[in-house]
Order: sequence, then C-alpha cells, then structure tokens
Amino acid sequence: MTTARQLADAVGARLLGDRSGADVDLTGATIRAQDCGPGILFAALPGTRVHGASFGATAVEAGAAAVLTDPEGVELMSAVAGRLPVLVHPAPRAVLGAVSAAVTGDPSADLDVVGITGTSGKTTTTYLVEAALERCGHVAGLIGTTGSRVDGRALPSRLTTPEAPEFQALLARMRAAGARAVAAEVSSHALRLGRVDGVRFAVGAFLNLSQDHLDFHPSMDDYFRAKARLFDVEADPGSAVWPAERAVVVIDDEWGRRLVGMRPDAVTVSADPGADADWTAGESTPTDRDTQEFTVHGPRGVAIDVELPLMGRFNVANALVALAIVDALGGDVAAAAAGLMRVRVPGRLEPVVRGQDFRVLVDYAHKPGAVAAVLRSVRAQTEGRVAVVLGAGGDRDPGKRPKMGAAAAEIADLVVVTDDNPRSEDPAAIRAAVRAGAEQAA
Repeated sequence: MTTARQLADAVGARLLGDRSGADVDLTGATIRAQDCGPGILFAALPGTRVHGASFGATAVEAGAAAVLTDPEGVELMSAVAGRLPVLVHPAPRAVLGAVSAAVTGDPSADLDVVGITGTSGKTTTTYLVEAALERCGHVAGLIGTTGSRVDGRALPSRLTTPEAPEFQALLARMRAAGARAVAAEVSSHALRLGRVDGVRFAVGAFLNLSQDHLDFHPSMDDYFRAKARLFDVEADPGSAVWPAERAVVVIDDEWGRRLVGMRPDAVTVSADPGADADWTAGESTPTDRDTQEFTVHGPRGVAIDVELPLMGRFNVANALVALAIVDALGGDVAAAAAGLMRVRVPGRLEPVVRGQDFRVLVDYAHKPGAVAAVLRSVRAQTEGRVAVVLGAGGDRDPGKRPKMGAAAAEIADLVVVTDDNPRSEDPAAIRAAVRAGAEQAA
C-alpha cells in the first residue's frame, strides 16, 4: 500500500493540509470528484476550461483521502484544503501517471502490456493480439476505443486510451482477473498528455501515420514525435513515458522507416511481399467466406498459412503485427495464427445483414487514408457499384474533411455526404467541406 506521505516524497510534492491522514493507505486515484471515496486520491488538475480544484468540495464530501494539485489548485480549494492531506506539485499532470501506478500497486510490473499506436488500425490490431494470445492459452485484457475487457468480460472505461488513474485501475483489475498480457490502444493524445506515464510496456507497436489530429498537433512532425514517445525517450523531450522494452514497426510508410532509425533493434513488418522486413506476407487470396488467405513469413524460417476474417491488405499488416508481438512475448506463433480466424471487430468493415440483396458494411474510417484504404478493399471484392455514406466529426482537424470527400469520390461510384457527430460545430459547414472535396475529385 502507498500513503500520501510516501507519494509526496516519491514525486517531490509538498505535503500540506491535514497531515493526520498522510499515513492512511491510498487504494486508487481519479480526476473526477464525483468518483472519490475512502482511500481515493483526487487529482485536481488545471484544465482548458476549468481547474479541477473547483470541484474540490465535491471530492471532500465524497470522502476523498487526499488531493494532488498545483499551487493554483490549493488557492481554489482553500475552504476545504485543511480537511485532508494535499500534495502540491508545480505540474501535477506530469506526476499523475507515477502516482496512479503507485496507488494501484504498479500493475504493469506483473503484466506484459502491449501498446499499439498509429493513425489507423489500433483497434483491429488490439483485437487480433487478444485473439492470438487467447489461442495460445493466455488470459488477455484489451483497452481501446470500443471499450475494455479481460477474459471476454467487459469493464467500464472512457476514451481510446483512458486517463492515467483509470488506465492503471484497469490494469489492476485485469491482473486480479488472472490476465498475463494486455493489448492497449495508445493514442498520440495519451502519449502527449501523460495518460500512459508509469506504464511498463513489454512491447510497443507502430502501425502507420497519416493526417489526423492536426487540431491538436501543429504539424505532422509533432504528431510523429508524440507517437515516437512510446519507443524512444529522446523522441519528445520532457516525456515521462517509459519506452517499450521491445518494438514492432510497420515500415510501409516513411514514418515507420524513420522510427526504425530511432529504434534499430525494432522488429520490422511489411505487407509488401517483396519488402526487406522481418515479417512479411505473400499475396492474399479472397475466399467465398468473406475471408482472405495468405502465407506469413517470419524469422527463423517461419512460414504459416493464415485465413483472416478481415478484408484489405492493411489488415494483413495488422495481422503480421499481432503475430510479431506474440513472437516477441515468447508465444507459439502457429497457435496465434490459428487464433486470428476467431477475431470479430465491431465497426471495422462489419457486415450488416437484413435480408437485402446487396452487401452492407459499416466502418469507422474517419481519416482520408483510412477512407481510401477501406474503399479500395471493398472495390477489389465488388463486381457491381460501390456506394459510400460518409460524414466527418466536428471539433476535430478540419483540414482532413475535403480530403475524406476526395478519397471517397475517387474510388466509389456514389458518395452520400451526411452528418457524423458535429459536436459544437454547424453540421452544414462540415458537410460542405466534405462535399467540396468530393466534387473537386469527381
């Protein structure tokens, strides 16, 4: 167990407030005041709109055992700060990962945590890794966009990569459930905002990089450097992320090749049959079972025939990454390959069957590159016309909207532009941007 006093010493925080509770065991942390209770540390962080310390009274009334905040937070909580131990740090978010790991018993030290990053394919690859590990006989956990689960049982979670307290708590619950390994999506936001600080990654995997999140990152180079935090401590100065012990990198774009230059020990992957990579695959053949078949070639003369229930060459790359990860963890690659046939990924080229005489697929693609890749895969397996219903989300990178429309118009026969989640934006303006790109490309 860890106490407020021990945490203050460990992260270099000043201990103020009521020190009589400074030696009480802490069992968890949260950034949500309403989730506080006995044994829970409330992390009152500065935010873009409001400071978390503004909710300090709510946390205290809910039974919070301690507070982590900055000097401004202490002032905002002055009316209640004397009622519990307060850890004051000039940059509380920077130490929240370490604090969260400490109060949950450092769960990643007992797990093989696999961090998967990239613009596209993170969700699918985590599902593939989970299926492969389970086929090898391991209890596996999954954390990502569609939720979190362990041994097939759903666990509540928020965000693609949850905030540090929730992430560490999920790892602790998975450890308690008997998990040996956890496959987690790791977004650039998570890496830049410290959500995975304090996590010991056994393997990090890089899939690809294409335009997205340029509302958050000022440039593609900044976007790449945030991703590279998972692999190289020098990639993004000031990072508190522990680089992954082992790296698996897809080298099918310039960013992957650049990353290999930073991690020369990386295991390389390519969906190009002729590529000079550690893991490659031969040409794939579609079947009448909505699957594709191909032969995987890996280190030590590995050659395994795989049937994958996911279409698209990009999913061949995702499958190769999953097998390379299992191999890096010392697993049985042949068993893992057999496990891939069992994978089902919601919202990723997911078929909808309602008795219609045409094929309907739902896909989450929300970036120009992803839209193009998905539609090329569909086009390759479609004899008739291809129609796409497309929208773009609000309050996100506006520069990708016309490019998404253009990608759709260049490949599909019919493009229907509709609303996605406009959030705070005018839906008509978003549709107009997507349509403008489509009309220019048509």
